Amino acid sequence: MNTFNTNEMNQQFDNFFMAPARAYAALTLDYAEKMLNAQVNASQAYAETGIAQLRQLANVKDSEGLRSYMEGQQQVVKQLAEQAKGDADNVVALHQNYFQKSQKLAEDSVKQAQTAASKMRKPA
Repeated sequence: MNTFNTNEMNQQFDNFFMAPARAYAALTLDYAEKMLNAQVNASQAYAETGIAQLRQLANVKDSEGLRSYMEGQQQVVKQLAEQAKGDADNVVALHQNYFQKSQKLAEDSVKQAQTAASKMRKPA
């Protein structure tokens, strides 16, 4: 009489389905956290720059002060462009890292399933 081994079945189910799902969920959560932090940091930097510029504008009292403020805007635009480029590069790097790691998880899962399938085909 054959006995049904539920522990082995549960272990195989965990190995083939749940473990890869947990790994992918952890990877996705880590990615989402990094993306959210990048967005918050970028937003904060842009907001601080905007507020600083408004404070400088509010302190303009004469035409010389306005001219000085307007000349400083070129530097601000340059800094914002550099900040935007750095932020974009950071997001691209996060995307690439996430893609590479998720692709590796998928490949590992397929290899593990192929190995298990080949073991099942062999007579005991």
